[in-house]
Amino acid sequence: MAQKAALFGDQETHDAILAAPGPSQAKKLGRAVRGFDDARWTAHRFEVAVHGNVAKFGQNPALADWLRSTGDAVLVEASPVDRIWGIGLAADDPRGARSLRLARPQPAGLRADEGPRSARLRSPDYSGGLISVFRCSHAPNTQPS
Repeated sequence: MAQKAALFGDQETHDAILAAPGPSQAKKLGRAVRGFDDARWTAHRFEVAVHGNVAKFGQNPALADWLRSTGDAVLVEASPVDRIWGIGLAADDPRGARSLRLARPQPAGLRADEGPRSARLRSPDYSGGLISVFRCSHAPNTQPS
C-alpha cells in the first residue's frame, strides 16, 4: 500500500501507511490514496507486489526457508472477497484447486494447464490461518534470490 501511495505522489498517505499498526489499517489507507488512477495502478501493481515480496522474503530467513519448502507449489491468496490478488474463495473451499484451471487473468501469471492438487501449510508469520497451496508439476520457480 505504501508503494501505491508513492506511485501516485501521495506522501502523506505513504507515511501514514508505514506508521499503521497493522495490515487492515494500511489497506484502509491504501484505498484512500489521493490521485489514484485505476488504469495506472493496474499497469504497475504486479511489479510493486513482486518487489514487495522479494523484500519481505529476503529480510526474514524463517519466511524465506518456508517459501523454499513449498517447492514448485503455486501459492494463492485464499480470500473469498479478494478477486484481484486472491482466488475469490476461502482456504477450505473445495473449489480452490478448480479455480486455478479457470480461464481468467491471475496477477501471479498462473497457468491454466498445471493440474493442481491441494495442500495446506501454515506460514510462520501468517496470523490469518491457513494458506492454500496448490502443487503443480510445472509451476515457475519463484524462490527469492
